[in-house]
Amino acid sequence: MHRMTSATAADYGWIRSPSSLLRYALDIGYTLTLVRGVSPDELLRMAGADAEPPEECAGLGELIERHQELVDECDDWPESFIAGAFTVQGEGGDWALLLDVGGDLGTRPGFMESLSAGTRAVSHSSNGGKPMDFFHWYENGELRTTFEWPSVRTGSTPDDLNAVMTDLGLDPSGDQATDVDRKAAVFALSERLTGVQVTEELLAEAVYRVGEVPEEPAEEWESVVIDITDAHGERTYMELRRDQL
Repeated sequence: MHRMTSATAADYGWIRSPSSLLRYALDIGYTLTLVRGVSPDELLRMAGADAEPPEECAGLGELIERHQELVDECDDWPESFIAGAFTVQGEGGDWALLLDVGGDLGTRPGFMESLSAGTRAVSHSSNGGKPMDFFHWYENGELRTTFEWPSVRTGSTPDDLNAVMTDLGLDPSGDQATDVDRKAAVFALSERLTGVQVTEELLAEAVYRVGEVPEEPAEEWESVVIDITDAHGERTYMELRRDQL
């Protein structure tokens, strides 16, 4: 484990500010990904972005406008999303910060494994209104620790972050501190792993390299499993093939 910063959840209280542009991304869904030693253009190329070379936009406000334009052009929810990336300083040198609005790049295993080959990548996300919020730490192409709830962790080393998670109020035992904003704590956890301090001003003023990234095609399915146990312990298990439905 590399040397960590002393970031806390309180340092990221600004994400809840009514004036914060990030509130929009938190409401509709986002992923924020940090990777060391990869350029923004290379990151967007690996993500399958359409623009070669990527375009630029000035600040988070303009990035959000690009997203809204994309949504307005579609009768239904678009089959792509806008992703923007720029270079920041962090532990060990340059990092690329990738922010996608309404997207899921930081949760795609194949992308994150390729992105983190020979380096470190950290992402956190929300899918908006439901919500489901995830954290992922990759090292050298391997998923080391991931969780939605701090007490339910997976990965090759699910317990390696337990001490720092506890320090941030993300208690791995499940005893969540009621006065800690879990999303703000995840921002702080990301900073401790990367040395990159994400601020409201940084996101608002950065010049983003921008591309449009297609949604992943839905996986084909062959069957559905129904597995229910009622209050009396009676279990119903059934597998139905596609042609039975």
